Amino acid sequence: MTTRLQGPTGLARRARRLSDQETGERMLAAALATVNRDGLTVSLEHISFEDVIRDADVSRSSAYRRWPHKDLFLSDLVRELAAGPTPGIVADELDMIRQIAAGRLDRLDTPEQRQGLVMELFRQLAVLDFRSLYESPAWRTYVALHATFLSLADGDLRDQVRAALADSERTRIAAVATAWNRMARLFGFRLRPELGSSFEALAAVLSGCLRGLVVLALSMPDLAEHTTRAQPAGATEPGEWSLAGLGLAGVASSFLEPDPDVRWNARRVQRLRAALAEPSVLAR
Repeated sequence: MTTRLQGPTGLARRARRLSDQETGERMLAAALATVNRDGLTVSLEHISFEDVIRDADVSRSSAYRRWPHKDLFLSDLVRELAAGPTPGIVADELDMIRQIAAGRLDRLDTPEQRQGLVMELFRQLAVLDFRSLYESPAWRTYVALHATFLSLADGDLRDQVRAALADSERTRIAAVATAWNRMARLFGFRLRPELGSSFEALAAVLSGCLRGLVVLALSMPDLAEHTTRAQPAGATEPGEWSLAGLGLAGVASSFLEPDPDVRWNARRVQRLRAALAEPSVLAR
């Protein structure tokens, strides 16, 4: 009679006691997955500690040994969320820029045509950015986190989360500022010298404008679909403009102007066409 050797059962596999570090990593990963899937409420009360234990596939004893109280776990979760990278959509933006430019590379010979292309980029990129933020649980989590940390009772925890959020914002603003600086130079624009400002300031105002519209649209969904037939200054023809597009174009026009030191000739126009055809036009 042949004896069959049976592998370890599920209970046997779970017999090894997890370290506090392993328990912590698995619990936080499971909770982050829940928040990024469903979004974050200001109170954090929708995070079920028991559900996180199940999703993390750890024992209750290990979880409660690591965090005797749910509030301690939520404090660590808030720290983890604040330290994460700011959500971004750079790849999608670059794809759209290439698509828009591809159909207009033969209309770059005059200042009006070049500014018209820039305005069309503003119009369509604003819609992309708005929809990406408005429909993203990760962005709703990020916005809610700004309100959540103010309600934390622990002063040290508040300070840590505030610092982490500030670092995330600075990183995002720096990336946006770099992209706008490159796009401005590409199309022969500069910051208006009378403002004494910077591309970082431009990026901060643009981000604040867009984020404010997203927050408004969460309670006023009609704003997400609202458009108006308009031809803002610089646009070569009328088009359907969203509120985000009008806001972006207005802010950008307030900060930027054609650079009088840039001399446009056939060679520069050809370089612009070649640059717009490159996949990494704003990423370099």
